[in-house]
This record gives sequence, C-alpha cells and structure tokens, in this order.
Amino acid sequence: MFLDRAKILLHSGNGGSGAVSFRREKYVPRGGPDGGDGGRGGDVFFVVRDDLSTLSEFQYKHHFQAENGEPGGAVNRSGKDGADLYIPVPPGTVVRDSEDHRILADLTGTGTSFLILKGGRGGRGNARFASSTRQSPRFAEKGELGSELWVDLELKLLADVGLIGFPNAGKSTLLSRISAARPKVADYPFTTLIPNLGVVNVKGQSFVAVDIPGLIEGAHSGAGLGDQFLRHIERTRLLVHLVDVSGISGRDPYQDYLQINEELRLFDPELATRIQIVVANKVDLPDSKSILESFIARIGDCRVIPISAATGEGVSDLLDRVLYLLTQIPKESSQLIVSEPEIDTESLAIQVLKIESGFMVQNDGLLRRMARFDLNNEESLRSLQRLLKRWGVIQALIDAGVQEGDMVRIGDFEFTYLSEE
Repeated sequence: MFLDRAKILLHSGNGGSGAVSFRREKYVPRGGPDGGDGGRGGDVFFVVRDDLSTLSEFQYKHHFQAENGEPGGAVNRSGKDGADLYIPVPPGTVVRDSEDHRILADLTGTGTSFLILKGGRGGRGNARFASSTRQSPRFAEKGELGSELWVDLELKLLADVGLIGFPNAGKSTLLSRISAARPKVADYPFTTLIPNLGVVNVKGQSFVAVDIPGLIEGAHSGAGLGDQFLRHIERTRLLVHLVDVSGISGRDPYQDYLQINEELRLFDPELATRIQIVVANKVDLPDSKSILESFIARIGDCRVIPISAATGEGVSDLLDRVLYLLTQIPKESSQLIVSEPEIDTESLAIQVLKIESGFMVQNDGLLRRMARFDLNNEESLRSLQRLLKRWGVIQALIDAGVQEGDMVRIGDFEFTYLSEE
C-alpha cells in the first residue's frame, strides 16, 4: 500500500534513578556512600533508507518508545544506558511538529540520521553528593523523564522527471514503456490512484521518473485528490507534460495544457516556472494529425514532441531530449535540512503568577530538575530548597508579594511558603 502521510507519537527513554547505598564490608564499620548513577534514557532518531518508498510502516503502528535507562546500583555501579531507537523512513520524508506544523527536518540523503528526541539523563547516586560537610547523604536523584512529541510525516517522492497531464493522457503507459514499472493502465479516468516510480535506463544513463495522478481542474485545492499528489512534483527537476491529441476524450488539448499549468501555479508558483517538455501523445490514432497541427499552432514557440506511448513512436526522441535537459539542470544537494527552533528568552526566566489559591512558579527547566528529586526524602527536600534559592525562585516569590503560609505551586508540586527568618 502506498502511504505518504502519517502521524506518530515519539517517546525518548527515561533516565534511570541513582542508587542510595553504603559500603557494607567486613572490618569497615563506617563505609561511605557508594550508590551509582542511573543510566541515560535512549534517544530517538529518524534514519533514511533507500529500500523504502512509502510510509506504510506507520499505517498500524503509531507509538514509538526508546528504551529506559536502568537504575544505578551499589559499589558505584552505574545503570545501563537505554538503547537508542532508530526509525527508518524513505528518502524525501518531511518531519513536522504536529502542534505548530513547524518543519523539524527534511530527510533526503540516504543513510542520513536525525536526532529528534534526546533521552532523559540518569539520576546521580548518593556517592555523588558526598562532601566534607555531608559525609553520609541518604538521598539520590531520580532519572530525568524522557520527552514526548507528536510528529506528522509527509513523503515527497524523489525523482528526476515528473510526468504530468490530465487523466488518460498516457502517463502510465509512457512510464511502463520506458521503465520496468508496471502501473495499472485502462481507458477510463483516474486509473492511476497513486504515484508510480520507474527507473529509466537509456544510452548508459539512468534517471527516475514519477507518474503523478489526480491532476484535473481544481487539483490544487483537492479536486481528484490532486493536492495530495502535487507535492510529489516539488522535488522533480524536469516536467514532462503529456496532452492527448487523439480527440477521443472530447477535450481541447490546448485548454488541458493551460489548465494543468494553472494548477501548478496555484499550488506553488515556482512549479509553473520549472522546465517542461510538452509531449503530444496518441499520434497513432486516426484523428490525431489535424488536432496535433492545431495544438502546435496555438501553443506558439514551445517545442512539442509528438509520440505514441502505446506503439513507441517518437519515444526515443523524447528520451534524448530528457537526457539532454537533465545534464543542464543541477541536482539538489542530498543532505539533511533541519529547522532550528527559535529560543524564547522569556521562557528562560522564572515567572511567578498570582492565582486564586496562592502563587504559581513557571519555568520548564526548573520543572525538569525538580522531577529528579525524591520529595519523600527529607535530605532530598533540603537539597531542593537550596536549588530553589540558587535559581532565584525564593527571591522571585518575595518580589511577587508572597506571605508566610501562602500556597506555592510548581508543576504538580505544592508547598506552603515559610520564611527562613
């Protein structure tokens, strides 16, 4: 099944928690802390594989989870890091944030890998908190939680040549004539319901051609599913525009030619300026000669190549023209394109909001740090208090007018403010 859109949920691994442990050896009555650190949670990567051509792997599976890090152990044993998760996608996959639709990555180069989510850091064991003034710390950090992200995947096929034209113009027949591709061919509109790729080998050279279905009037806005397929033209270097000059369809080939170009322009103005080869197809049929002459006269200076995709007449001339133009049009660089998120400097500051029940403190970094504290451990709570003071949270609350006994909320954690005085 050809699938070119998918929405999936990604989870990076949670970090393992640090251990609380003390040396227990014979003849060592007061062994020091030896709790090891937790392992790092697994990262999530996308990796481009050239043996994939659709997003069908995501039709039934929508959730992907990297491995969690393991907790630390005694005798300073660190927990095992969680295994990274590599998700294979075909070349031409665009990754967007489902929430704001921002492009996160445009994956084109085979073998390219892209880190989409980092795993959570492992928590530090109690051995890491020992000092000259705190020789027996009885607390450790929890592992940092991994990240979660919904992403939209969109496939834009990578091809050198795009075959465009109205339904039944002969695109699929031409593709089957010049390549090993075997798309469905019939004499009714919308025979082709999915884009078909074919590798063309001629005169010791090769190129990839794609048959784009669904192009009719209104295709840019969704008529005939055209908006779902027009994007597959965006990565092609050259367009081969087929028109039917047999007269069987009852349509005017010149108006078809104008309409398809108008749909390209409405979908993406750049597509309308892309180099085209205009091909008059079905010249083997009886009424084609007069229609072809009229079409050439109306189209003006544009060179028209007459062919019969069914019999092969004129196809070699067309391929010669395609090969020549492809040598003149540079290939796009096959590399990873990544959109860097804009840094919101305001989100780096501690924000204190007055709410009905008291005060709310907002800062994403602070929330991530607090999640690593064991709030049921008295020593861990004292360490958290020092963190709040160091980050300026206590001063920010004082500046906001907090009073003794007021309720303060930071994420899911609530406490009653008590002055140190």
